[in-house]
Amino acid sequence: MKRLGLKLSLNDPRWGSDKQDRKPQANEGKKPGEGPPDMEQLWRDFNQRLNSFFGQKNRPDGNGGGSNGGGRPDLAGMRATAGAIGAVIALIWLASGSFIVQEGQTGVVYTFGKVSHTTGSGFNWRWPYPFQSDETVRVSQMRMVEIGYRKDLKNKQPRESLMLTDDENIIDIQFAVQFKLKDPVAWLMNNRDEEETVRQVAETSIREIVGKNKMDFVLYEGRDKVALETQQLMQHILDRYASGVLVSNVTLQAVQPPEQVQIAFDDAVRAGQDRERQKNEGQAYANDVIPRARGSASRLLEEAEGYRSMITENATGNASRFKQVLAEYQKAPGVTRDRMYLETMQQIFSSASKVMVDAKSGSNLLYLPLDKLIAQAAATDSAAAAARAASQAASSPSSSALPAEVMPQVEVSRQRDSRARDALREREGR
Repeated sequence: MKRLGLKLSLNDPRWGSDKQDRKPQANEGKKPGEGPPDMEQLWRDFNQRLNSFFGQKNRPDGNGGGSNGGGRPDLAGMRATAGAIGAVIALIWLASGSFIVQEGQTGVVYTFGKVSHTTGSGFNWRWPYPFQSDETVRVSQMRMVEIGYRKDLKNKQPRESLMLTDDENIIDIQFAVQFKLKDPVAWLMNNRDEEETVRQVAETSIREIVGKNKMDFVLYEGRDKVALETQQLMQHILDRYASGVLVSNVTLQAVQPPEQVQIAFDDAVRAGQDRERQKNEGQAYANDVIPRARGSASRLLEEAEGYRSMITENATGNASRFKQVLAEYQKAPGVTRDRMYLETMQQIFSSASKVMVDAKSGSNLLYLPLDKLIAQAAATDSAAAAARAASQAASSPSSSALPAEVMPQVEVSRQRDSRARDALREREGR
């Protein structure tokens, strides 16, 4: 600006001219502040400044290249000035076609409104307007749309959140969808309102999934399954629309019955929980009683089976023993009869308490039982002798183990036994 020597004050009557104005008569008769300078003089001064700026010298005629001898403008200087201005404008126009794409973005270049190509991150250039235009799209950014609420769960959108289940119940669902772009060209060209398209697809998908399931399933155990099926259905619809969207996640923020029936629904839920608790308690009691009853029944069956086997085996053994005794009895009836009698009496006396009575004297004096007497006698002996005497007394009492006053009674009993055996033999001989 200093080199051009321009002055910005319009009140200066010599505005646009240098200190040595060659033709001051153009401004003669004008006082300062009466009006703007002469336009022809301004044009000549402007051409002179441009010529000096681009290195052109004054012509030899002394006019400085501003005009020819007749006072007309210099056409060559005007053409040079216009060419320089055009070149500057062309450079500026070409420079306007450069643009920078940041990392994580993709540049889309349009040629007369039609997509021609895409560019990566960095410095890029295209033909300036009106031939080409560009638009940058963030492809790595995680985007999110909210269905049923906006920014806060308290800011509900009932028209989006209320849905009908398969069992004809109304449920209130608020969820968010996270997605990225996998095709920026399809995202820009195939969608009129991109986020609204994703929101409508999400609402349509979850209404279809919820309409196929029961209310209890959606509220409790099936929340993860509903979210997964909604994500898959959304991706299928968006791919069919060629929207260039990749659904990353569907998050159910709140799943509950409508506020108008929340209290009644809570009562119904508590009643259902009580029912399940009582059923579980009954099942636990049944699981405790039934196995024990089955065990007792199985034990009784085993005991009965054991008793039956014992009785059967005993009967079989007794029958076999009887057959053997019968065979021996047929060989020697008398000896076998005496032996059977003695074994029977031995078995009876060994398991019964015995009292010795003096039958000859005819007195009513009763003696202590023999087993008590034997026990008293064995107590005075050593431990080994007492054990041996006790085992012998259980089978057949001996006279050596009895006291002196008992010995006569034992002899009497032996005599009676001998007489009984003799009488038995006599009967057999008859």
